[in-house]
Amino acid sequence: MAEQIEQVLPGVEVGRLAERWLPHVGGGEEDFVCSPAGLWLALASVAAGARGSTADELRELLGVAGQDAARAVTEGARALSRTDALAVATGVWSRVPVYRAYREALPDIGFGPMDPDAIDAWVNRATGGLVSRLPVRITPETLLVLVNALALKARWQDPFQAHATRPEAFTDAAGERHQVATMHGPVPPGQAWEVAAEEGAARVVELGCVAPAGAGPSAAAKVRFVLGAPGATPARVLPLAWAPVARRRPLDADAVRIALPKLSLRSTVEIVPHLVALGVRQAFQDAADFSALSPEPLAVSQVVQEAVVKVAEQGVEAAAVTVVAMRLGGAYRPPERIEHIAYDRPFGVVVLDGSGTVPLFTAWQAGAPEVDG
Repeated sequence: MAEQIEQVLPGVEVGRLAERWLPHVGGGEEDFVCSPAGLWLALASVAAGARGSTADELRELLGVAGQDAARAVTEGARALSRTDALAVATGVWSRVPVYRAYREALPDIGFGPMDPDAIDAWVNRATGGLVSRLPVRITPETLLVLVNALALKARWQDPFQAHATRPEAFTDAAGERHQVATMHGPVPPGQAWEVAAEEGAARVVELGCVAPAGAGPSAAAKVRFVLGAPGATPARVLPLAWAPVARRRPLDADAVRIALPKLSLRSTVEIVPHLVALGVRQAFQDAADFSALSPEPLAVSQVVQEAVVKVAEQGVEAAAVTVVAMRLGGAYRPPERIEHIAYDRPFGVVVLDGSGTVPLFTAWQAGAPEVDG
């Protein structure tokens, strides 16, 4: 099972979710930032409490549900936290009981009573101030919120020289030209490559971050910048950053230099319409089945993510807060268990008083019953 979990996160399933989700996030005309890993962790945590067709829909999207999801979330979050300078945290705040078995299946998640001020403080602390508060409003109808936070503050292995930053032309999606602060610097040829795509080859540059002393290079975050063919959409370009090595072609050059604009992006994304379009519908209806999470009938009311990324000469900062809010659902009715009792042999009859304690009449039917006309 451990090997299967490592395949789920942070690998194939998060990449698969990203490739399906990105076409719904933005078409390329506007800026956006989002966290596929944050969304996967939040939804998989909720999927750990799902059953029936609700679990089936989430499993189709995430690759896991039920107990498998709980194990994958725990092991996956621990694997992600081994990346230096990356913090991973998840918390649940609730007005309704949460099953002990659900809490025990997710040992790294904190649970507490609903307290909007405490949640805001947790979000601010978990993201190092990059996201200051929860990106949704908690109302009296909000019975449970699950919040995942990812935060990265890392320094470049080879920082850009501040004196080399200067205004350069940048043409936006609408074709307008702007002068923007642009960093300049060399990149080792092994950290730049091309990836073939339908619209034409894209160029990818990887900037490494500083790893802790004594740690291997795999402990440090890697940031890849992808320049797609003109007019290519984000959904086509972004997945090329994690394209397999077999699809990469080295650049035919002895040296590589880049001109990279400084940037600061922040966006808040309402994700429920995206999930519905991706086939997750049951979770939002009164018939939702989260009966492994709480004895109260619950349905998802909101899925919202606020994310931010900042790139400058010394390093990169990024954070994402993903919220799954739940409301009262329809009364969940477990399947009926019917015990059939046939009075087809001698039986007794007792008539009691209104209190149910005084036997007014008693009888025993030993022979074949007869009906007095």
